[in-house]
Amino acid sequence: MVKTVEELARLVVKAAEDKKAENLKVLDISKLSVIADYFMICHGNNERQVQAIVREIRDQAHKNGFDVRGIEGADEGRWVLVDLGDIVIHVFHREDREFYNLERLWKDAEEVSFPAQG
Repeated sequence: MVKTVEELARLVVKAAEDKKAENLKVLDISKLSVIADYFMICHGNNERQVQAIVREIRDQAHKNGFDVRGIEGADEGRWVLVDLGDIVIHVFHREDREFYNLERLWKDAEEVSFPAQG
């Protein structure tokens, strides 16, 4: 059972890595926004991979007793937003990630590391 936002972040990182998410970044936005504490940004190389990453994150969150507040964009598999409350995950198709470049928009956020465990 997930108890802290840090444990949730590790769970999300592992779920994304298990589905071969690429260029995974976790940004601490807690001092910049009230939206969440962390943004996680990653991408897949096609729509099916993006959808698989999102499904794994959702399934692992549920399995560990955490409710997913919402998922937007999953049907298209181009830019999917997963709202876990304290963590908002953006799973992009590679091309869309390059176009939107969220990292540039949140350049003042500190990148943090939550190594996957288990």
